[in-house]
Amino acid sequence: MPSRTARPRRLAAALALTLPLIATGCSSSGGSASDDPDAKITLTVNLFSDFGYADLYQRYQELHPNITIKENRADLGAHHQNLRAHLLAGSGAADVEGIEIGQVAGFQPQADRFVNFLSHGVNREQWVPSKTAPASSQDGSALFGLGTDMGGMALCYRTDLFRAAGLPTDREQVAALMTDWPAYTAAGKQFLANSPNKKVRWFDSAGNLFSAVVAQAPVGFYDASGKPVVETNPAVKAAFDSVAAAVQDGQSAGIQAFTPAWDTGFQQSQFATVACPAWMSYEFKANPPADGGKWDIARIPGGGGNWGGSYLTVPKQSKHANAAVELAKWLTAPEQESWLFKEKGYFPSDQALWSQPEIAGHTDPLFNDAPTGKIFSQSAKDLKPQPLGAHGAEIGTALGNALTSVEQGKTDTAGAWKKALADIANITG
Repeated sequence: MPSRTARPRRLAAALALTLPLIATGCSSSGGSASDDPDAKITLTVNLFSDFGYADLYQRYQELHPNITIKENRADLGAHHQNLRAHLLAGSGAADVEGIEIGQVAGFQPQADRFVNFLSHGVNREQWVPSKTAPASSQDGSALFGLGTDMGGMALCYRTDLFRAAGLPTDREQVAALMTDWPAYTAAGKQFLANSPNKKVRWFDSAGNLFSAVVAQAPVGFYDASGKPVVETNPAVKAAFDSVAAAVQDGQSAGIQAFTPAWDTGFQQSQFATVACPAWMSYEFKANPPADGGKWDIARIPGGGGNWGGSYLTVPKQSKHANAAVELAKWLTAPEQESWLFKEKGYFPSDQALWSQPEIAGHTDPLFNDAPTGKIFSQSAKDLKPQPLGAHGAEIGTALGNALTSVEQGKTDTAGAWKKALADIANITG
């Protein structure tokens, strides 16, 4: 299943920095109480995509002149494999390590290898229980991950392409037309029948659409006990079949997400809609349509759901654990999470922010001044969290790859499903 972690993000253009001068009242010492708090140290941060932190690092270093921050990135799979290996070896991990939401449950058995943030003044009530539970020890006594962003969902659509096909363009009317996913694909048939440009498809990628649909199910790839249930969960099969049917109806542009071809699809207006978690706004900023077409944003069909999100952790093996904890706390503090949403589009997982005017009242000129803060805040409030499991990200990738094979005409729906189940069996053992 594609996610914002599927490829390293290109850095956005430098923005004028208007961050609050907020120190955390912290010591900059390392893991030992005897460390000199004024000693010059370098903190390493290992991530798997662009979290939008470049300007924040600069600001933190200004607040802490003795600290230099160095960020390293690897792709999603390699990053988490490396972290597991370093935890096992007891060395090699960075001072701060990012973990993706589809991977975090797999690190719960190793919670004791990470710093417990509850022992460093963190209040878990900063986040909703569904955000903290996967990043807590199995007995709930330790919190080893601090929530960064979350993927509250919406539907992005091209108003000019809708108008040309006779579909409504007002975002409330769009939401009313497509209250659920069957209504969405029905609108897709109408679009294909009436669009004057027969090269434009309804949506970008089967894998992306599947990610959005399955994210709204009460149970996804795992049940509450942590058991994989893809084969026995009718919600997963129904989502798979419905997306495959839309592909066979010609609604998909068939472009693999997060590739150069996908970027070109945005730029050349090859699709009219995209399922949009908050973090995907980066793609629209990076790839404006060459024809000047305008995107808008409406409530997601089916309502609610979460696609993506991450955590910051501090392995106990860090040579500067105390300083790393304070950096992680500062990066996930309300002030920084608010700035990241307004400047980068990463919606905060800090639940108190969802009702703050600066977030709930935020509008985005990129989407025709749509009330993105209101839309994503409501999506977050409507979220009914799914149980997570150790290999959620890999399972999603297997299902997304199977749907890609349908898009490419390599197999039919039944064959793709069978191949996906075999791949998932290998993943889960």
